[in-house]
Amino acid sequence: MSRALIRAWNGQGGWGQTLAFVLLPLSWLFAGLVMIRRALYQNGFYRQHMLPVPVIVVGNVMVGGVGKTPITMALVNHLKTRGLSVGVLSRGYGRMTNSTVAVSPSSQSHNVGDEPLLIARSCRVPVFVGNNRVDAGRALLALHPDVQVLVCDDGLQHWPLARDLELCVFDERGVGNGLMLPAGPLREAWPRKPWPHASSGKDVPCWVLNTGGQTGANELAVQRQLADYALQADGTQRALSSWGQTPVQALAGIAKPDQFFAMLRDQGLNLCHTMALADHADLATISIDTSLGDVLCTEKDAVKLWAHHPHAWSVPLQTTLPTDLLSAIDMHLAAAQHAKLSSPHGHQTA
Repeated sequence: MSRALIRAWNGQGGWGQTLAFVLLPLSWLFAGLVMIRRALYQNGFYRQHMLPVPVIVVGNVMVGGVGKTPITMALVNHLKTRGLSVGVLSRGYGRMTNSTVAVSPSSQSHNVGDEPLLIARSCRVPVFVGNNRVDAGRALLALHPDVQVLVCDDGLQHWPLARDLELCVFDERGVGNGLMLPAGPLREAWPRKPWPHASSGKDVPCWVLNTGGQTGANELAVQRQLADYALQADGTQRALSSWGQTPVQALAGIAKPDQFFAMLRDQGLNLCHTMALADHADLATISIDTSLGDVLCTEKDAVKLWAHHPHAWSVPLQTTLPTDLLSAIDMHLAAAQHAKLSSPHGHQTA
């Protein structure tokens, strides 16, 4: 039933369309609640909280993975090359803690979440996780007062956090059947209404990105490809081509594991065995038969797998953001930084 409904969500037809139709009244109720909640924030009944540095939110309106975290990492690395000190905020999906927690490269994924841990290890910037992203941002800035910009990985619907820029990410599914939960996959109605800035009232700039290879109107394409090398926990690097036709195995606990396997095959690797796991899967008890060959995995899996299988090979995903987008972000970010510095209320709550 769930598979049929997901097919209907994605606009692929089948009897799940009937179930989606039956769920329409719940979707209308959900849409009404979202609209009311948004209005309460926009009209000041609930507070939006401004942080003293610009905030960029990378998020999505579709349920499921669309490739936000690789985009967050690519953006963070770009900002670093511009000489900016960057911090990252995240909810830390799947973690077993509820408090606001600082993430370090030595953190355990079950305490902070696999994606924040990946960002901390890969980007080498301060990362904090918290159910309340405002509290996480304040904690990060208190410990790292040199940070000049915050990037929030996920949180497009986390409206207590005022933001200066937004990136909304889609994949090959587009908006699916165009319906809101539970009859469809949308968390918000689409097209999405612009969000007013907490201080100026002007629309927050929002760019729409697509990681699925094809772009719709007003969408920017994100280029993604696997690196031509793999890494082990101790930093050992090996070219993918060195495996030749030697059989290897691959595992992936991401939203679309088959895409990872296809990318490996496109690199010429001979996959004799694959393990498609649930997104954010716990790999502590996973059983690996080393007789089937070397194990290749995604970066997100490696932060969990290396604790038990340090000889697994992680294959990085290289994400390239459009140069026009990066130039526009740089321009808007400079204006936002100037506005924060010149405002006497830059450190206050809006």
